[in-house]
Amino acid sequence: MTHSPPSPEAVVVTHPDGRVSLTEGSSLPESPFVNSDLQPVPISRRDWGTGSFTALWVSMSVSIPAWTLASGLIAAGMDWRQAMLAVVLGNLVVLLPMVLTGHAGAKYGIPFPVFARAAFGLRGANLPALLRGAVACGWYGIQTWVGGQGVYVLVGRLLGDGWTGAAVVGGNPWTLWLSFGLFWVAQLGIILWGMEGVRRVQVWAAPLMIVGGVALLVWMAVEAGGLAPMLSLDSGESLDWGPSFWALFFPSLMGVIGYWATLTLNISDFTRFSASQRSQVVGQTLGLPTTMTLFSLLAVMVTAGTASVYGEPLWNPIDIVAQMGSGLGLLFAVFIVLLATISTNIAANLVGPAYDLANLKPRLISFRTGAVITCFLSVLIFPWRLLENENVYIFTWLGTVGGVLGTVAGILLADYWLLRRTRMNLAALYERGSEYWYTHGWNWRALVAFGVGTLLAVGGSHSPEGSGPFPTDGLIPFLAPLADYGWLVGLVSALLLHWGLGVAFPDRNGRAGRAAAESGESAGAATV
Repeated sequence: MTHSPPSPEAVVVTHPDGRVSLTEGSSLPESPFVNSDLQPVPISRRDWGTGSFTALWVSMSVSIPAWTLASGLIAAGMDWRQAMLAVVLGNLVVLLPMVLTGHAGAKYGIPFPVFARAAFGLRGANLPALLRGAVACGWYGIQTWVGGQGVYVLVGRLLGDGWTGAAVVGGNPWTLWLSFGLFWVAQLGIILWGMEGVRRVQVWAAPLMIVGGVALLVWMAVEAGGLAPMLSLDSGESLDWGPSFWALFFPSLMGVIGYWATLTLNISDFTRFSASQRSQVVGQTLGLPTTMTLFSLLAVMVTAGTASVYGEPLWNPIDIVAQMGSGLGLLFAVFIVLLATISTNIAANLVGPAYDLANLKPRLISFRTGAVITCFLSVLIFPWRLLENENVYIFTWLGTVGGVLGTVAGILLADYWLLRRTRMNLAALYERGSEYWYTHGWNWRALVAFGVGTLLAVGGSHSPEGSGPFPTDGLIPFLAPLADYGWLVGLVSALLLHWGLGVAFPDRNGRAGRAAAESGESAGAATV
């Protein structure tokens, strides 16, 4: 465990561009709410420009789960145009809260768990942090399972039936379980080795993944006899634009939004390194919608092609590359899959929970320790079950998770933009007894908003008959119509309720703290 070294008296400084930091060379004193990983980033280290954020999103968007998200819509019954409408609109919608929550990281240099302390309290912030961390563990497990499948296919081509025809254990060949374990251990080794090597991999992993996706599209077009047969057949049972399509569209749209719901919360883990607000806003705007749109277009076209060639849509790219006859082509395809999986997994699914777990016990858990814990917890999510069919993956996992995390996003946006007008007391975010201590470290207003928002968002969760864990008429039947719009319902209801409670029942310490924050920004510096 690494602690902050002794430093000169920390002074909070407001810079001409509006960003807030401690004076160079200083740090906050040790406390149960501070460690070196949670300290505000010094201005000298906030050097991520527009290109850095664009590259980050390319790296995270070009991934196997992003492919299965788009291709799963084809498998669910949409044609490629309908699937692309859901993907493009969903990513444009989620971009707005992504940029708005990223503002706090760029302005104050703080990670998500520290940002959440303003709304939930110093102790209460553990609730959204651990919730977000648990979801990231699930994503990490999904990515690792996909990587394990890639290893299984690759080794199977090398060793033949003795590998692919192994005895079944727990519903899968034991060699697939072994492949999953090997890939899990390989990633753990990379994490323990250090993040710098992983960052270097990301620089060339995304371009290679794009090349691999285009190559897969060309190969599928050749197999199908051209693009026209691919796009005319789609899934084989594609919907028209009538009521049946719109009944599927809105749950699918919430699933697309839910795909990035975790990043709408912890994007400040990255924007805390931003060189300016413009860098994170422009970089994210260029990187997220464009990359997801182009990569999803590849995915839906290839999946539509599999329906033409094989008679049914293959929505998992591992299953598609397994159809390749060329050993060299298969080797390249699987290498791309493994590379993209490692690259995305580290950036999207380890940074967040590592900070979240460090926030739980800053004196005991470092960033690296939190990352290792995430690796172990990811297995307990049973990721192989989430990817068994597209209904569970898109509607149960993404839809439900998106609804819950939408409530947290609504609370953060209401607190930071509507109640505080982006003004926070930086030092107080780390101090017991400060304005963010509320009642024993918990803000009851945020808890009420979270509870009500979650109930409205996911209380009516339902599954198709014979598919999924929920009753067909919903957990709470009269809330079932809201479940198809879970993320939006959670975000809007929690935002309005937290805002209303904050206005009707303002915290006395909070009002005094906001006044101090405003005067501190006007003066330009304040001693901690």
